[in-house]
Amino acid sequence: MLEGKEIVQGITGSIAAYKGADIASKLTQAGAAVSVVLTESAARFITPLTFESITGKKALSSLWENQPGVNHISLAEKADCILIAPATANIIAKIAGGFADDMLSCLVLARHAPVVIAPAMHTAMYENPVTQKNITRLEDLGFIIVEPGEGHLASGDYGRGRLADTGIILGTVKWVMGKGGDLAGKNIVITSGGTREPLDPVRYLGNRSSGKTGYFLAQAARDRGAMVTLVTTCEPSDEAVGIDVEYVETAREMLSSVNRAVENADCLIMAAAVADFRPAETHGSKIKKGVHELDIHLVSTVDILSQAKGKFIRVGFAAETENLEKGARDKLLSKGLDLVVANDVTQPGGGFGADSNRVSLLYKDGKIEKLSLMPKSILAHRILDAVKSIGLPGSGC
Repeated sequence: MLEGKEIVQGITGSIAAYKGADIASKLTQAGAAVSVVLTESAARFITPLTFESITGKKALSSLWENQPGVNHISLAEKADCILIAPATANIIAKIAGGFADDMLSCLVLARHAPVVIAPAMHTAMYENPVTQKNITRLEDLGFIIVEPGEGHLASGDYGRGRLADTGIILGTVKWVMGKGGDLAGKNIVITSGGTREPLDPVRYLGNRSSGKTGYFLAQAARDRGAMVTLVTTCEPSDEAVGIDVEYVETAREMLSSVNRAVENADCLIMAAAVADFRPAETHGSKIKKGVHELDIHLVSTVDILSQAKGKFIRVGFAAETENLEKGARDKLLSKGLDLVVANDVTQPGGGFGADSNRVSLLYKDGKIEKLSLMPKSILAHRILDAVKSIGLPGSGC
């Protein structure tokens, strides 16, 4: 998503300036070309050399630095995104008022790229009506504000004003930059995690699914411009910015959420590991350990893929321990799917909980595409490529 993108990162005079180095590092690792601009006050907290070491590019801190071809106009013209993190009350006020008296404020005034601002300051300064009015004005003008977090502040106080977590900031940048992607305007519903079918208030029948594949699919679809609804049993990471997340526990709850979400969907990707059975009876209180024998009668859970109503591309997952292709093909035919992602959960390096997987893609026209072992974050894009090749409604693909 960020490979080859030009990102200008502004650093202002906050104690959180040191966190800007981590953000610059993560952006650089993701393949972005990061140009850092520090205000004079920021350079008192962290040196330009720190950012030069991370990004491999000279960090700028003055309008008067003599570097041919690098100034506030040239930076503004080539930037795909401007990120100010941390952003002080001072820089927010200057931008809201249209002031341009340093390198950072000048390039913001000259830019055409989207600007993401992550405030960091004491609670009293953040909640001051003047600051809030400035933030509202920036939002009205199209600036994207990353709400600060709540916690312990440099002053020793506790409150809202801490710089948002790096994952949230990066997720916001990806969401903003992905709006014109190849899936822009498409509505994709994704499920993830293993459902939990309760036996009593403490115990449940479930599986080993971590929800990672579904989460990476949701993030990848978001990064490519899609409108994404993630129906999940797991808590996603901070980078779920721009994704509509609905939490469920049971298969029945998941079906209800999916049916609401797919009303205007172009595609449903059922990455969740839905329990096949549930206890016929749910006990209202904890079953005591003193019981020597316990017979649990199981009944089938709802079939979400079969019961999800609407005309959209349907993608299922087949987690098998033997006869992989046969099991996947049977699922594809019996449920009327367009694509099945099949994997052997016993294989080393893949399966439940792993960060990588090796899968086969089975299409309804009979084609089988066997993929090599790869990180689930990359696999997510391969699956979306397959969905796109099938032909999303109205996409012209």
